[in-house]
Parts: sequence; C-alpha cells; structure tokens
Amino acid sequence: MRWNIWLSPEQVLPDLITKINGEPMDPSTAVSMSPTVSLIGFAIVIFLLLFLIAKWRWHVFFALLIPILLFGILPGVQQTNFIDAFESGFGNTLGSIGVVIVLGSIIAEALKHTGAIQVITRSMVNLIGENRMPLALTLTGFIIGVAIFSDVAFVILNPLVHSAAKSMGVGIAVMSTGLVGALQLTHAIVPPTPGPLAAAALLGADIGKTIIFGSIACLFGSLSCWLWGVYVAGPRIKTEASDEFDGSNFDDDPEHLPSTLSSYTPIVIPIILIGAQSVVSLIFDEGHILRTVFSYLGWPVMALSVGVWLAYRNIKSEDAREKAKDEWVEAALRTSAMILVVTGLGGSLSAILRGTPAVDFIAMMFTDYGLPTILLPFVIGIIGNLITGSTTVGVITAASLSAPMLGSLGLSPEAAMLAGASGSVIIKYVNSSYFWVCTSLTKLSVADAVFSYGGATLVGGIVSFAVVCSMWGLGWI
Repeated sequence: MRWNIWLSPEQVLPDLITKINGEPMDPSTAVSMSPTVSLIGFAIVIFLLLFLIAKWRWHVFFALLIPILLFGILPGVQQTNFIDAFESGFGNTLGSIGVVIVLGSIIAEALKHTGAIQVITRSMVNLIGENRMPLALTLTGFIIGVAIFSDVAFVILNPLVHSAAKSMGVGIAVMSTGLVGALQLTHAIVPPTPGPLAAAALLGADIGKTIIFGSIACLFGSLSCWLWGVYVAGPRIKTEASDEFDGSNFDDDPEHLPSTLSSYTPIVIPIILIGAQSVVSLIFDEGHILRTVFSYLGWPVMALSVGVWLAYRNIKSEDAREKAKDEWVEAALRTSAMILVVTGLGGSLSAILRGTPAVDFIAMMFTDYGLPTILLPFVIGIIGNLITGSTTVGVITAASLSAPMLGSLGLSPEAAMLAGASGSVIIKYVNSSYFWVCTSLTKLSVADAVFSYGGATLVGGIVSFAVVCSMWGLGWI
C-alpha cells in the first residue's frame, strides 16, 4: 500500500492559492513547492542519518529513528498517514522476514559449534588441492559466507589460513585475501544471509531469483578477489604467517565432526528449496500440484526450518545438545536483534518516502539525464557502507531508499537489490569492524590491509556489479 503522507498544495498553502485581490490562483503554480519541501526533507533525512553515525557514533537504531521522526513534522506532512506508513512499513517488513532472519542465525550457530565449517573447508581443499589453497579458501568463503557472518567465519578459519601459508611458503596476504573478499561478498549479496534477505524483503524481490542470480554475480566477484590476492596484492606484502598456528588443521578430532554431506545440507537444502520454488512457479501453471507443494517447501520460513533441523542433526555430544536447546537460540536472537530493528525501521522509511513527491523527482532526474537507473541503488549502497562501515546497514539503506522509486526507475526489485548489495562492499577500510578483525588476526599493517583486503572488496564489488548489470541488460533480472 502507498500511503499518501503529503498534503495537497491547497491544504498546505491556502493563502498562496488565492491572490491578494481575491481571485483564485492556478493550483499548478503551487504544486512545485510541495515536491521541493519533500526533496529537502529527503536530503535532510539522509544527511542526518549518516552524520549521526559517522560524527557522533550513534547506534544505527537511533540514527534511523530520529531523522524519521523529524521528517514527520515537516510542513506538508499529514501526520495521520505518516504514522500509518511508519507502522505498516515496520510491521510488513518484519512480518515477511523476521522469523527467517532468526532461523538463519540459528543455522549459523549450529554450523559453528558442530564443526561443519571445518568439514566444508577440508572438503574444498581436497577438491581443489593442497597446492591451490588460496583458491580453495576463496571458494570456501563463497559457500559458508551464505550462512555465517563474515567476521565469525574468518575467526574460525584463521588458524588454517596461517598454517596453510606456512606449509606453502607464501605470505599471509596471498593466502587470506581471496577468503576475506569472498566472505564479505556472499555476506552482502546472497540470501539467506540476514542483510540481503532484509533488502530483498524491503524491495519485494523474489528470494529464489535473488539467490540464483546473486550467486552468479558473487562467484565472479569472489574469483576476482582471489586473483587480486594471489597476483596483485599478495606478492607485494611481505608479512609472514604467525608461528603460533604452525601445524593447525581441522583434523585433530575427526570422530566428533559431521560427515561432508551432513555439513553441506543445512546450507544447500534451504537454498535449493527456495530456488526451486521460483523455478517451479515459472514452469507450471497456478494450481499445479508441484507448484502448490514447492510454494510451501520453498517458503523461506519452511526452508530454513528444514535447515535448522539438518544442522541440529550434526550434534554429536550430549553437552552440545543441551546448549542447542537454549544457548544457541539465545545467541542467535542477540545476533538477529540489531538486524531486525534496523530492517523494520528501513521498511518504515521506505513506506514514508514512497508517499512523498521526492522519490518521483529523483527518479525523473536519472531518466532525464540519461543515466543508467541501476546506478542509483549501487551508489546508495556505496555511500551507506562508506559512512557507517557496515555492509548490512549499506545493503538495507540502499534497499530502503530505492524501494519507493522502483516504478519510476523501471528497475526490477531483484536488479535493485543486487546492485545495492554490490555497492555495499566496495569500500572496506578502518571504519569497518570486519576490516579490523581480519587485519588483527593476520597481523598485517593497516596500510597493507587497506591495499590487500580493501582492494579485494573493491575489485570484487565492481566485478559483481558488472555481472549484475550484464544480467539486467540481458533481461534476466
């Protein structure tokens, strides 16, 4: 629903509608004033949001809430519709993905504690070969970044990164750069990771299509990160692996680890179910038995519930079973809380802006100047991440601000979501917590980390966006 929160010029400026001599003015002379005020308000909201985070270091929850509340007192805003738009935007957004985000976080906890990440990594090394460890780790990051927060995954894999660098006789940047980039790309682009999942909900994107085409873009982007690390950044950085991880591997206690198949299924099966639902809906007519079955099995809540069950089947010890009942769920809820409230406020902001003339003005500016409309969410994603340092906030900001303009821009929800997500990883530097996690664990200098890890996400984001643009140009998304 589009709430019209903006009063008409006749309601806002009654004195201007009538000339001094009492003759009525043409209302069209006043129409331009309302879009101007709404456009100024739009700009103030964005500036204040970024200022509160970057300058005053406010939490993103208040940094989003305060500008939204101030927007509600601008001249011309109809407060009743404003409140309705705020509440419906918040509720509708969380109603579609709130449970899914929590379920995804529970899967991540289970993968971390059951050792599935170690098994996936070892299987990828066996497939690619010990002598191609940087590529194996990059592809591992491409896979597990879908389910695990990138900083958590890197902490778990860090001992193997050092050990592999030692055994191959290469610098730590050669071994780690592709992994750092790949983890960040899938974390930003491919659902059911919380950030892209929330963005897809805000834009109304088909999650199955987003997974399929986002994975394609992300694979090319991840490979470009590997190339950057092995052939460009890595050879120029002399930092060696740390001796404290010498000989570290994931085979110390293999009897307590799940099988390779069991390790992959909590990630792969939900993705297959969600993707299959989108494919089946394109092939079969409404009412077909397969379409009915997969509309339920591919419903993200159902698909990720299956993923939780599969992840819990990997529990080996009685102690872990007890923790899985309570501690893992509580940890997942703590992880999900910030994403949920930020996503809800993003939905409110999107619903509010959709009811103003500003969004049409911005969209017309792009079309009038002949700019590719897909650049708009991409640039917003870059700015959101640049200022806040958070990929998740960058993805959600791009989706929140792009959603009201989709109709005017002529963009599909999937194209807008993937473009904004690609932009949100472009710049990773000292204001990013993920940057500091990777830098401190690999013991690179800040300058070397900016060149290696920042360069990887820059190249990976640009390549991913180029692939998204190609798919958009071909009419795939």
